[in-house]
Order: sequence, then structure tokens, then C-alpha cells
Amino acid sequence: MSQLIDSFQRKVDYLRLSVTDRCDFRCVYCMSEDPTFLPKSHVLSLEELSWIAQAFTELGVKKIRLTGGKPLVRSDCDQLVKLLRKLPQLEELSMTTNGSRLSKLAQPLFDNGLSRLNISLDTLNPDVFAQLTRNGKLERVIAGIDAAIAAGFRNIKINAVILRGRNDHEVLDLVEFCRQRQLDIAFIEEMPIGLMDDRHRHRHCSSDEVRNIIETRYPLIASSKRTGGPSRYVKMADSTIRIGFISPHSNDFCHECNRVRVTVEGQLLLCLGNENAIDLKSIVRQFPADIERLKQAITDGMQYKPQSHHFNLNAAPQILRFMNATGG
Repeated sequence: MSQLIDSFQRKVDYLRLSVTDRCDFRCVYCMSEDPTFLPKSHVLSLEELSWIAQAFTELGVKKIRLTGGKPLVRSDCDQLVKLLRKLPQLEELSMTTNGSRLSKLAQPLFDNGLSRLNISLDTLNPDVFAQLTRNGKLERVIAGIDAAIAAGFRNIKINAVILRGRNDHEVLDLVEFCRQRQLDIAFIEEMPIGLMDDRHRHRHCSSDEVRNIIETRYPLIASSKRTGGPSRYVKMADSTIRIGFISPHSNDFCHECNRVRVTVEGQLLLCLGNENAIDLKSIVRQFPADIERLKQAITDGMQYKPQSHHFNLNAAPQILRFMNATGG
């Protein structure tokens, strides 16, 4: 079987596929307060998304994560799950969501074959939640998490971005929330992407700082768990859940990077921390039945995957696209 190998001999077998740049929140680390969204004609159709996914799976990709924006804002997302689940080479299909629409959609997503959910939750305080998301309602997200559990999802993971002076005092509360519901949790260092009025370098909170907070209550033990993504996991002696740390600043994971992203505009991004991209949408639309041409473009693009990203907290952000346009 074909495989995607970059010029540093890393095998790429994981695709993060963005289905929309839209979101019902306006999180301070993800987008501007008054964003401009893409016109519909610029967005990949359901068929185009599934065609690109098929090309990647025929090139050895085993895992696809649907991202956004927030994918459940797109009304046909559950139908995309059904389409992708038919790809014979695909071993895992997961999704990252803010949870706000899971009360209605968790069961159909599970029934259509979605394997796993990552749900963003940075705070358990309704007022702080409204500030960080600019317009979100915490109770909807909590209800969505509980609906996902009830629908049958296992191995749900909570993603939390910790910001100094905003929610760093809630690290232990978030751990307790996950212990009670048997959810894994990953703490993520904020990434310097986009031009955000609210970004201040002093609010960066490192993975080591978060870990130290947790260890004031729970000694942490190394875990061998890996999910194919960038999280480094630890565990607690008295719980089955895992705590992950995603550390693009303090402990980058570039040497073992196995993933690429496709934006909802069809741009193949070889690295989150670089601007180089390959335009797949133009190939899909000019040659809609030629999957070999599409696969060749993807294979050729691997030579442009850089050895590492370069995030610098002491400099202005170099990546000017927002996370909602990039795909989480």
C-alpha cells in the first residue's frame, strides 16, 4: 500500500480535515471578535471533502479528525461522517467540537460511526466561560458532554487551553470534573497564531506549570498511552483517566509529527506553524474524477513539510490565519 513519507522520513498517517471556518463561539485564542467568514462557494462540498479523504486513505492515512471552526455548525456534518465511515482503509474517525450542539447531535453522530470526540472546555465558571468564548453558554456544553456519554461514546477527551490570570486557577476543578465523568483531559499551551487583540504574552501558561498545579493534589505517573496525536499522557494512581499535555512551546513534538491538515478551502497545510500550503481544491474542481492526480499532488506536497515549527513568544505572531480558518 502507498504511504506518505516526508523528506525527514516521517510517515504521515493522520489527517485533520476542516469542514467549516464558522463557529457559534468567538474564543479569544481562536478568532477575532468580529470575524469574516468564507462565502459558500469557497468552501469544500460534502462530496469534495469525502473525495479528498478517500485520496488520503488510499495513501495510507488511517485516522481522520473532523475539525473547524466547529464542525457541528455545518448542518450536513453527520452525513459526512456516514460517507467517511465507508472508506475501507480508515481505522478511526474522530471530531473536535465545542460541545454546544451535542445534545441534539451526539446520538446520530455515534450511530453514523464516529469513533471519538474531543470537546473543548476551558473553564467551569459560567462568567469566565462567557468571557473566553465571548458569547457561549457553559450549561449547553456540559449538557452536550453528558449527551455524548449517554449516546455511547467512550474515550471522550476534554481539551483545555490554560491562560495565566484567566483560568489557571481552575486546573484542579477541570481535573475533578473529568474524574467524576471518567473523561480524559488534555491541557494545551496557547499557540501564537493570528492577530488577536486579547493576546498578551504574559498569559502563556506552560505544561510544566499546569502539571505542578495538578501535583499539589495528585502525584502523576507516566503513562504509555498514545493516540496518534501530540499529547504526552500521565495518569493518577486512583483513577483510570489520563491527563495529556500538548506543549508546542516547551516540549515540541515535531520530530514525530505524523499529521497534516486540509482547510475548508482545500489548502493542504503541511505544518500548523508554517504558511506553506498546497491547493487541493483547484485540482478537485478542475479534475473532479481524477483521484490519481489528487493523490500525486498530496504525495508531492510531502517534500514541503518542514522539520519543525518555530513559535516565539517574544515576537509578533508569524502565522496570520486564525485557528478557525486553519482547522484545530
